[in-house]
Amino acid sequence: WQARTRKLGENKKIEIKIIENEDDRLISFSKQCIGIYKKISKLSIICGGEILFIIFLLAGKPYSFGLPSVESVVKRFLNPDQPFNETTGAPVEVYYKVRINLLVKDFNEVYDQLDVLKEKQKTTVLAQQSHGTATYHLWKK
Repeated sequence: WQARTRKLGENKKIEIKIIENEDDRLISFSKQCIGIYKKISKLSIICGGEILFIIFLLAGKPYSFGLPSVESVVKRFLNPDQPFNETTGAPVEVYYKVRINLLVKDFNEVYDQLDVLKEKQKTTVLAQQSHGTATYHLWKK
């Protein structure tokens, strides 16, 4: 394993090398993978391409990520003459579906909050009306 350095800020360099502690290494791996997956998804959507990303950790366990799916990219890799028709827009469609589902979820949460606020408002108005009526009856007596 060869150590490399990268520049941070003005004149500070840190050495990039393997993380010795296995737990720390796995934590770092999972954090870095999230960033890599986001970049891969963005690249796939922007370019309209199919992407397969595979990494093997030192323990030999493979991790993979594919857009639109690992299986479809493998099929295209094994058969490069296959027409690039149905799956071309799939990453964009998947992105839209995920985005729409998130927006619907947000809408439903806001709508539920609005219902709760309306109920509180009704309760407050009823309490004020009953309190006002009681006061009126006291003055009337």
